[in-house]
Order: sequence, then structure tokens, then C-alpha cells
Amino acid sequence: MQQKRNIQIIEWEDLDKRKFYSFGVFMTMTIRATVYPATLIRTRLQVQRGKSLYSGTFDAFFKILRAEGVRGLYRGFMVNTFTLISGQAYITTYELVRKYVSQYSEDNTVKSLVAGGSASLVAQSITVPIDVVSQQLMMQGQGEHLTRFRLNSNTETEKPKKVFGQTRNIMAQIFAADGFRGFYRGYVASLLTYIPNSAVWWPFYHFYAGNLCFFSAATASTVTNPMDVVRARVQVEGRTSVIETFRQLIKEEGFWGMTKGLSARIISSTPTAIVMVVGYETLKKLSLRPELVDSRHW
Repeated sequence: MQQKRNIQIIEWEDLDKRKFYSFGVFMTMTIRATVYPATLIRTRLQVQRGKSLYSGTFDAFFKILRAEGVRGLYRGFMVNTFTLISGQAYITTYELVRKYVSQYSEDNTVKSLVAGGSASLVAQSITVPIDVVSQQLMMQGQGEHLTRFRLNSNTETEKPKKVFGQTRNIMAQIFAADGFRGFYRGYVASLLTYIPNSAVWWPFYHFYAGNLCFFSAATASTVTNPMDVVRARVQVEGRTSVIETFRQLIKEEGFWGMTKGLSARIISSTPTAIVMVVGYETLKKLSLRPELVDSRHW
């Protein structure tokens, strides 16, 4: 009976990959659509100086809703959906590296730490260009004065069928200003944010999974938020130095500057964490190879 009460970790070789990717894309898309408004709010809070535009997460939510409507909370969402590609690359890398590390260590914390960091490195190499474009779109509307690029007036009124008209407009401006390198602005800051975030998240994921699943996301978000603020400013404002951006943040806004957007970040990461703890293991169970279904206890 004791064995049946314990969740047995389902490893990569146990999965039917076709089911795993099919269910995974649906789950990821649902999560992103749910938490995207909090992601947009977090970005605007992190880039603003002091409280010049919004006083906090809920103030930002209601101001955006009143001034820009629901669509304002989903600026840049369509281009952001391309991160589904990096999401699949992330989880594939995570599982494959776990399998590789298991040849040298059976310690689950070690496997999670190494695999989480490696997965983030791969995913960010795909995600950063998408983030650069989507964040510029997030800042349009009330936040457009905080970014270098603004939509041409005719793109704001483009018909819905031209879904990526604004995206093309922003991409053209980025390329004209910075060339191809502009799409990887903030790459180092992103790695410094998300590799530690991922490396911390997975060990805590297994540590908290039994009872307090959302704390894994809260822990990782709190630890890495200062670098996330720097990352957002580097990418949106076009800065080149991570260190100088960090110094200016401390000089202008002190310690509290490092907490900007933290509540919005936790709000967006908490449902993701809950789904990851419950949904990800359920996803893997649903994706088990048929011959293994009866041998895995839940």
C-alpha cells in the first residue's frame, strides 16, 4: 500500500512521444492564454520609472482595461504564441538531460538542477527574439512612451485579418535600428534570469509537489526577479550593458526597484506551477506507453 501512495516519476523513455507533444501543446497554449495579461502587466511595471504610470499590479490591470480594453491586455499575444516552439524544445531538453545525468547520479535534485538549467539555455536561444518583439508590442498603448519603437499610425487601425501587421511593423523598426543583433538584445540577461529560475524551479518542484506546489514558482520568481527587471529594461529600452542597467536601477529606485513586477510575476507563475505539478505529471501519465500503464502508481 505504501508504494501506491507514492508518485513514481515517469521518465522520458516511458512516454509515447506523439501523445506527449499533442497534449503538451494544448496544455501550454491554455496556460499562456490564461496568464498572458499578468505577463504584460509585469513588463510594463518593470520598465516604468518609479510609479509614473501604475502604482501596482491591480492598478495597472484596471487602468489598461479602462483605457485599452481586453485587447490591451493581450497586446503581442499572437507573436508570443510562437514560444510554443521553445516550450517543446525546453521540455524535450529537460527530459533528455535528466536521462543523461541519471547515468552518473540518481539524486533527483542533481538531475533536476542540471536538466532545468540546460533546458532553459536551449529554450532562451529560441525565445529571446520572440520576447523582444512581443515586449515591444506589450508596451504600445499606455506604455509606448517607455519604448524606442512605436507603431505607425496606420497599423493601429489595421483590419483584424492582418493579424501580424503590427508585428511586421515592429520587426522592421528593430532591424532598421539594430540589425539582426537587435532581435537578441538582452540574451545574456535572459540567460542570467531564466537559467537560475529553471534550475531552482525543478528541484523545488519535486520538493514541494506533495503539498505546496505553488511555492516552487514563488521561490524561483522571487530569487530571479531582480535580473528579470534588468532583462525587461535591456530589451525594451535598447540598453547594451546588464551591469550598468542594474546599477542605474539601484541608484534610481533602490532596493524596491528589484521587486518591480514581482506580484504580477507570481500571479502569472502560480497557476502555471499548479498546472505543472498536477497537469505535467498527468500529461506524462496520459502519454505513457500502453504496456507501462498498469506499472505506474498515482
